[in-house]
Order: sequence, then structure tokens, then C-alpha cells
Amino acid sequence: MSTWKTPQRIWLTGATSGIGEALSRKLIAQGHHVVLSARNVEALEALCEGHPHASYLALDISDRQAVLDAGETIRERLGALDLALFNAGTCEYLNAQQFDMDLVERVFKPNLLGTLYGVEAALPLLRAARQEGLPARLAATSSASAYLPLPRAEAYGASKAAVSYFLESLRLDLDQEGIDVSVIHPGFVKTPLTERNDFPMPMQVTAEQAADAIIAGLVKGRLDIHFPRRFTYLVKFLGILPPAVRRLIGLRMTRAQKESS
Repeated sequence: MSTWKTPQRIWLTGATSGIGEALSRKLIAQGHHVVLSARNVEALEALCEGHPHASYLALDISDRQAVLDAGETIRERLGALDLALFNAGTCEYLNAQQFDMDLVERVFKPNLLGTLYGVEAALPLLRAARQEGLPARLAATSSASAYLPLPRAEAYGASKAAVSYFLESLRLDLDQEGIDVSVIHPGFVKTPLTERNDFPMPMQVTAEQAADAIIAGLVKGRLDIHFPRRFTYLVKFLGILPPAVRRLIGLRMTRAQKESS
């Protein structure tokens, strides 16, 4: 199992479900000083119970002031952060024939703005770790859908693509401060969110496998943590094809969905 040589001070959002829950359990088991955030207080309490190095902050990442307040609380508890890992998010699919802007906003608020609120709150804590002479890393969960436009994924895919672009750009501007930035691009992972999907999900992995891949990537300092690689490399390749070819591939997916519904 991959881990760091010394215990890390880690803030993890989206900590009580799917990939986040698997990450929570593994990071706690590895002995890191973790602060877990999510909206489900009972689930947070259960994860932290019996682990003195684990604590929680119930949090709605869509609330900017609440996220900033969480950052101040973490400063009081840990002094600094070695890793800020923003994993919280949601997924809804858009029906273009019944365009729903409320749906788009529901997806963008936690996925993009919630992540950026976390970045705003975490940067002073990551800088504090650098002032201690320690490495510091910012990471967030995007999606393999950020590599390739997909049917009905206008809101979800665009929100994740925006996360990827923002963090990759931020990586360049934080380099002079020695703060590294990793972007996580999972393929299909078996979680409560994906269980609602009504289409085939090839090469699906478990949340535990996803957590192992993420931790291994973070330990190795990878900038783009993507998995399963046989799937994500395929999606990356499709994403660089000419627009006309990508359109034909997307239309085939759309027709397949219509035939299966």
C-alpha cells in the first residue's frame, strides 16, 4: 500500500461517500492527521470514532463563508496543511430538449465553485507548511469526462473540465511558491452516484481501487492522476481527434442511449 514516509496533515472533502469514504478509511488507517468534511454528520462521526488523529468539520462546500470558516478551524487544529484534497461533488445529466438551467447551477455550484472555495481556504494553510520547510500539495477530483465531450454531460463534464483547467493553470502560478497541484481524472467508479446511471460504464473500478490509485499518485507526486489507465488513455486519445470525428463518435453514443432506453 502506498503512503507517505511521515504522517501528513490532510483536509479531505466529500469524505463520507464513494471515493471519499474509501479515501477517508485508508488515510485514517495510515495514521495521517486528517480533517474530514461532508454534510452527513453521523457518517463523519462514525469514520472518526476511535481515531484520535482524525476529526471532522460538517460542511456544505457550496457555502463560501462556511468553507472559509472551516479553513480557520483547521488552522487552529493543525497549524498548516500538507495536502488539501477536494473530492466533493455531484452529477446530474442534462436533457437538451428540456433545458434546465437550475440543474446546471446545481452541478456547477459544488463541482466548480465548491472546489474553488476550498482552494481559497486551503492556500494559506499550504503556504504555512511551505514556511515550515515542508512539501505542500493541492489536489482535486475532476473526471475523465473532462477529456472528451459526452452526450448529456454538458453540466457535469463542463464543471469538471473547468476544475481541470483552473487547477492546471493555478499549478503554473503556484510553482514559484513550491506548492504542487494534482488533478484527479477517474473513469467510471462504482459509487452511489454512478449507481444511478442508466448507460453502460466500461472498465468500472471499485471505490477502494480508486482510493488506492489516488493515494499512490499523490505519493508519487503525479500531476495528472487518471485511472483505470486502459480506459483513460482511450478517452484522452478520442479527445484529441478532429472535431468532426469526435462529433460522429458522440452521435453514436447518443443513438446507443436512445436505443437502450
